[in-house]
Amino acid sequence: MDWFVAALKKYAVFAGRAQRAEYWYFMLFYMLVALILGFLDGIAGTTVGQGNEAMGLLSLLFVLAMLLPSLAVSARRLHDTGRSAWWMLIGFVPLVGVLVLLVLAALDGEPGTNRFGPNPKEAGIRSL
Repeated sequence: MDWFVAALKKYAVFAGRAQRAEYWYFMLFYMLVALILGFLDGIAGTTVGQGNEAMGLLSLLFVLAMLLPSLAVSARRLHDTGRSAWWMLIGFVPLVGVLVLLVLAALDGEPGTNRFGPNPKEAGIRSL
């Protein structure tokens, strides 16, 4: 839960670096809440549309509220691997784009300081 809170504290901070744990715990929490809200939308009958085009009111509000933090933590994760946040645009390439982003998010961060800032792993060790 601390990793999710850390990501939310940096709500719109696109500068710096994010460790794998910060990114993946944020995404895990995001997906769990989205699933629960989708289920609640189905029970409450607040779903609009049918099939793959269905979207619930609670889910929509959550996705809109979390859009900026999810983009920010993704940008910082790419920064940790030494890549620009512009790499997020590769997600628009059908089939391959999302897989490339998953691989990049799973890579270990660059050791030491890179052009985006100090290594958050090393900074965390120093603060203990």
